[in-house]
Amino acid sequence: MRKVIKRTKRFLRRFWRGLREWCGDAAYERYLRSKAVHDGSCRTLTQAEFYVEQVNRRYSRPNRCC
Repeated sequence: MRKVIKRTKRFLRRFWRGLREWCGDAAYERYLRSKAVHDGSCRTLTQAEFYVEQVNRRYSRPNRCC
């Protein structure tokens, strides 16, 4: 019974992590992990600054859908 519960918890954790990655909610955590690995000379953005940068990057390009 414990194995079933453990497997279920593991599955739900992985599912939740995958869902967050898919919808872009985990972008800031991914940015922090990348920043730790590359250890750049630039300062680390706060979560609010990162969000503004993402929005600016997304909407600064021309939209050619119409």
